Amino acid sequence: MSEAAYVAVDWGTSSFRLWLMDRAGDVLAERRSQEGMMAAAKIGFAAVLQSHLDAVGAAAHLPVVICGMAGARQGWVEAGYIDAPANLASILQRAVPITGQSRDIRILPGIAQRDPKAPDVMRGEETQLLGALGADGEALVCMPGTHSKWASVRGGTVERFTTFMTGELFSAISRETILSLAVANADEAVDAMAFKSAVVAAFQAPAFAANLLFQVRSAQLLYGGSPAAAREKISGTLIGLELVAGLVGDEPKRGITLVASGSLGELYRLAFDTLSVAVQSIDSEDASRRGLAIAAKAIWTL
Repeated sequence: MSEAAYVAVDWGTSSFRLWLMDRAGDVLAERRSQEGMMAAAKIGFAAVLQSHLDAVGAAAHLPVVICGMAGARQGWVEAGYIDAPANLASILQRAVPITGQSRDIRILPGIAQRDPKAPDVMRGEETQLLGALGADGEALVCMPGTHSKWASVRGGTVERFTTFMTGELFSAISRETILSLAVANADEAVDAMAFKSAVVAAFQAPAFAANLLFQVRSAQLLYGGSPAAAREKISGTLIGLELVAGLVGDEPKRGITLVASGSLGELYRLAFDTLSVAVQSIDSEDASRRGLAIAAKAIWTL
């Protein structure tokens, strides 16, 4: 078995992922939990990390590199932001050490877009970009999630990016509005036709977004339809709206890199396919892990 060289951690708002890694970037052991920033702030970041380090048998001398919300203002130690345009390699040079710990622990910074007309921030996605594209990559990247990110990267520099609250809006609309009645008791099966038709409708008439959402309820009352179809119509409408903005201009001619995984990744691939937009797909978890590996090798010259 390979010898462990470092520990990589992706610490989100509500999730925690840890990998014990060797020098080649292969995973020797992993841990997952719901002890994200919100939970860890109550339990204690050091305690949460140590419990998982103990679980994978990480030696006391192994360094730890962390990306994500552990470096937020409400996190363990604020890791600040690098201003866009931001070279991805500069992230590695600005990793913040955690003082008072027995091992070397570093948190990677996020990226800030200090444009009064389009202020934006990302934290964790910069590491995914590094892992997906490398230090000198070029692409228009879509990273779906609770807060989806679209980033324009040229020569390893994040030139601009935009955040869409697509996932959070879906959750709020499907749980806290009249549409919660339409999706109640929906099964897990995806109604692809309902999703695709909603994507097209939103893409073609984004100004009618609020009306398209209400039609989910009115169409079900007047013509019937399953709760799953209603859920997919909400999802398709919101994703269609995101794609309207993301695909504006000449940027898409360079091609789209989709960094996503699981069922959400499948929905976005279906949405792009519905609009006849070619994408290159990269698993988001693989991208995060590769980005952390690049960071570890740069910080500790592994």
